Amino acid sequence: LESIDVPFDDIVKVTVYLTSLADLDAVNEVYTTFFPDSAIARAVAYLPARSVVSAAALPMGARVQMDAVISHGDGTPPQLVEDRHNLVISARNTDKAPRSPLHTQTVAFSHYNHIAGQLPVDLATGKILTGCVKEQTAQCLGHIKTIVESIGHVMDDIVKVNIQVKNIADQADVDAIYTKYFPAYLPARTVIGVSELPAGALVQIDAVMSNAESTPPQA
Repeated sequence: LESIDVPFDDIVKVTVYLTSLADLDAVNEVYTTFFPDSAIARAVAYLPARSVVSAAALPMGARVQMDAVISHGDGTPPQLVEDRHNLVISARNTDKAPRSPLHTQTVAFSHYNHIAGQLPVDLATGKILTGCVKEQTAQCLGHIKTIVESIGHVMDDIVKVNIQVKNIADQADVDAIYTKYFPAYLPARTVIGVSELPAGALVQIDAVMSNAESTPPQA
């Protein structure tokens, strides 16, 4: 990031891949030393959206791999120079969906909005919903719907969905619920089977949403 003159707090989404979820606490301990990075970000407690994915193996025997999406205020030509400055990163949380001290539920920059990976957390207990994969899928998508609507959008504004399932044989059951949330318009989608998910969940879902109104330049 420094090689392209982009500050660390311009990251809007992080995906963490682990070969063992038992390492997650150790990863989080280090992760929080990088976020928030700047004094301004610390003042507003800014954290990017995040998803954690269990991987069977990583290149070169690594235990952890990370990728990131960054805001790009400079844009790419032919964007006018005067239009590129001070575009706002808009980070939002709602109490009607699970909150985390390690990420923001939804982070918008320019015309896209990144929604953190949602687990089937029961808000009443703060724990993973006990139930079958259909019930857990509905819980994940329900949280996404709540987050999307909390910022004045609708589910059909979603342009990409990523689904991780503990048992790939459950995909038909996941799809049976999924199509209820996207009855007409279908966003792009990726589904992968994983060996495990955080807190013993059967499914995890994150999304990218279009943000037609954009995040305007700061006055």
